[in-house]
Amino acid sequence: MPKICRYYIKAGMLYFVLAFAVGLIMALHPFVPLIPNAAALRPVFFHMVMIGWISQLIIGVAIWMFPKYTRDMPRGNDRLSWAVFVTLNVGLALRVVFEPLAAFNPGGDFGLLLTVSAALQLAAGWMFVLNTWGRVKER
Repeated sequence: MPKICRYYIKAGMLYFVLAFAVGLIMALHPFVPLIPNAAALRPVFFHMVMIGWISQLIIGVAIWMFPKYTRDMPRGNDRLSWAVFVTLNVGLALRVVFEPLAAFNPGGDFGLLLTVSAALQLAAGWMFVLNTWGRVKER
């Protein structure tokens, strides 16, 4: 398995564990209020599950298992795959940090950072499609 695929899959598993912890905090909130307004963590939970765990797992396996692009570049542009990994994870990390801060401090200026987060995640998605599109072909 290529190194980039292992990084995607391990990052996905890490986000799965983190999402489980956030979900546990939200589920226990009615009984043990660990943090005020735990419902504000719901968007973070969904982003960690859908982008952090599921999407990274899918991207890692797709890079590994899709048909070869060419003999010289079997997985397409490896630098672009790494750029997708970094961009996706930086965008997701920004979301995980600033989404709750924006919910807990409504008057704060966190909107710009959330916009940057969304733009990074969107860019990562398009870069993945750009790098993978040529690998989807008929036999």
